[in-house]
Amino acid sequence: MKTYLYLENGEIFEGNAFGYLEEVTGEVVFNTGMTGYQEILTDPSYFGQIVCMTYPLIGNYGINLDDTESDSIKVKGFIVRDKSEVPNNFRCEMELDSYLIQNEIPGIEGIDTRALTKILRNNGTMKGVISLKQLTYTQLQNRLNSCHNKEAVSTVSCPDKTVIDGEGPHIAVMDFGVKKSIIRSLKERKCKITIFPYHTSAEELLAGNYDAILLSNGPGDPMDLPEVIGEIKKLIQKKPLIGICLGHQLMALALGGKTGKLKFGHRGANHPIKDLLRGKVIITSQNHGYHVSKIPESCLVTHIHLNDETVEGMRHKEYPIYTVQFHPEASPGPKDADYIFDEFMEVITGSY
Repeated sequence: MKTYLYLENGEIFEGNAFGYLEEVTGEVVFNTGMTGYQEILTDPSYFGQIVCMTYPLIGNYGINLDDTESDSIKVKGFIVRDKSEVPNNFRCEMELDSYLIQNEIPGIEGIDTRALTKILRNNGTMKGVISLKQLTYTQLQNRLNSCHNKEAVSTVSCPDKTVIDGEGPHIAVMDFGVKKSIIRSLKERKCKITIFPYHTSAEELLAGNYDAILLSNGPGDPMDLPEVIGEIKKLIQKKPLIGICLGHQLMALALGGKTGKLKFGHRGANHPIKDLLRGKVIITSQNHGYHVSKIPESCLVTHIHLNDETVEGMRHKEYPIYTVQFHPEASPGPKDADYIFDEFMEVITGSY
């Protein structure tokens, strides 16, 4: 069945529908990973976005129930060049098409994803519509104008507090859309973990006997969370604070820094980062459309992106605060940055 991808700059791509046969509107972005489509589909940081995979063949190893990063698919739509019809892997439990149908996520295949990626690189990410019918200019504009992602964090955050037992440091996680792999990385270090909804007050967090507070990854613009930033300000000097991705951006804003939107974002599993403290380069997994554009005066830059020199990590000059923009848990991607979780533990114990 024919379907169409409409971009807000007027470009139209015609392809074949797969997955759930429904219209969807969202921000169109691209990911450069060669593998890991299942983790990408279920990463809450992609909520509200239509994801284009630059690698041409997707679905060739199918879907399993172990490698998901949340309880369901979080992207709004999926774009691929060629969808594998016959997945082949001993861990495969279902096909990609069936998985999208089960989660009611539409897809489009057979379009020139290289051309689409070039458009997004040259013009920046933009809104788009996947539709089974041809839309008039007025219909398209009505759909695009009504599309926004301001409630993304409130949608993907957990509704209630959850406790995971462990023998090590007790970490409170502010859930802005936390990935399962981040929780798993903390569990591997014997941490006891309490996961809180995104809107939890500083008073409640400080009332517990927590050794540190982790600000998690998540979707959207950090500037859309002014109340959360206000609560984070109350935590400074009170507890060790660590952060990943959106948590890194929110921490920067709470300390007086600034954030901005990248032209086309960092999304993939092959991003080179310079660790300024260790003097080495690591290859990282990334997924963000915003970045810290101005580092707080109270912080030092610990990591930079070697492609565009954007800030990828910072630590406070005086207080136990340490955050990174990239994803040290990977999933998907290389494990080069796994040691960041060990540095988190050092921040918590005061040995960093």
